[in-house]
Amino acid sequence: MMHRRHFIKLLVGSTLLPQLAYASHPADKRRLQFVFAQLKYRGGDWNPHPLSVTPLMEELMARTSVEAATVRHEVSLTDRDLFNYPFLYLTGKYEFDPFTQDEIEILRRFLTYGGFLLIDDALGQQGYGFDKAVRREMLRVFPGQEFKRMPAGHAALRSYYLLRRIGGVRIVSPALDGITIGNSTPVIYCQNGLCAAWERDQVGKWTNACTPGGEPQRRDAFHLGINLILYAMTENYKDDLIHVPFIRKRLTR
Repeated sequence: MMHRRHFIKLLVGSTLLPQLAYASHPADKRRLQFVFAQLKYRGGDWNPHPLSVTPLMEELMARTSVEAATVRHEVSLTDRDLFNYPFLYLTGKYEFDPFTQDEIEILRRFLTYGGFLLIDDALGQQGYGFDKAVRREMLRVFPGQEFKRMPAGHAALRSYYLLRRIGGVRIVSPALDGITIGNSTPVIYCQNGLCAAWERDQVGKWTNACTPGGEPQRRDAFHLGINLILYAMTENYKDDLIHVPFIRKRLTR
């Protein structure tokens, strides 16, 4: 598999796609390092918590040196700008329509070339609805590669925060699942409803209680979101230590 940082460099240097790693959202005029791209699909409900992304982006910018668009970018697998974004988010509650064969091949190419997919089950019922569809489609993308529980020492769990717990609006699973290809994990799956834990309403009030752990569980959900974004952007983030001085400064506040 192509290394993710190499993938981003190639995208930046491409004459066909000159803004790949720093794609700007139309609502944000700054030059951006990160855009949260959410995958639209047919059937089911691709957007169960529409107000969840902005709070996460605000927390990302407050806690790290990353500049980000505060609103998400909606994308389908056949959109020409899909490869502009090294991070792709897939969520839902219900079973959705199968991807076309062309869509399967595009998603496989995206993930093989260094793209990252975070899957977030907003329903949390294993073997039913969204979970059933996700497992079906990912077996089509990577035949023979089933989800496996990620070890506690995985790089994604220490890319910024050293995570000991997996948060969410509920705790369906205390661990993340992933699909690992070579030395990389391009697909990570959380069944705890991260988006519901991130979501605030338009007056800033949390829309969903986190059970059974309350606000510490919500904090863990935000920390996980930040870690996965940084993992998607750099993959071997901790090995490079490029942000260590900034991290130390932030943690002393």
